[in-house]
Amino acid sequence: MSVLARTTVLLILSNIFMTFAWYAHLRNLSDRKWWVTTLSVFVPFAILYMRQPVRLDFLWAGLCLLGAVYFIFRSAPSTP
Repeated sequence: MSVLARTTVLLILSNIFMTFAWYAHLRNLSDRKWWVTTLSVFVPFAILYMRQPVRLDFLWAGLCLLGAVYFIFRSAPSTP
């Protein structure tokens, strides 16, 4: 199979999988916190499939992301 065909097939399968995962989350996991569902999927994937050890750097990166979200969505200061 050519690289172009393999890439196309993998992108289509990935899109189908993510669509089902998203709608299953909305339908079946709407009462759960977002971080519980997210971490329960990606942490085992990173450890088992990608063979990445859990490091303290992940905590710091997560805190930086939370800080970024805070600054993006905080109220704009009022102008005098």
